[in-house]
Amino acid sequence: MEDFIRILLQSLATTAWLVVLGRVLMSWIDPQFERPIGQFLFTLTEPFLAPIRKVLPQSGMFDFSALVLLIGLGLVMRMTWFL
Repeated sequence: MEDFIRILLQSLATTAWLVVLGRVLMSWIDPQFERPIGQFLFTLTEPFLAPIRKVLPQSGMFDFSALVLLIGLGLVMRMTWFL
């Protein structure tokens, strides 16, 4: 049962990490998220990025919320190896 939980957490964290990375890359191509894939990635990630964005201090035109989330998900992925 522990292996199932560990593999499930790893899979979810890895999938979430890839989706956030996809949003970051898509923001370079389509900053307004007007294309369907951009809208899809925006819809999936915005509920997680908005609270982080509220806590982070203003940094001009740069948004570091995705970086914070990617680091957090990376930590979750690494911690699951110790379960």
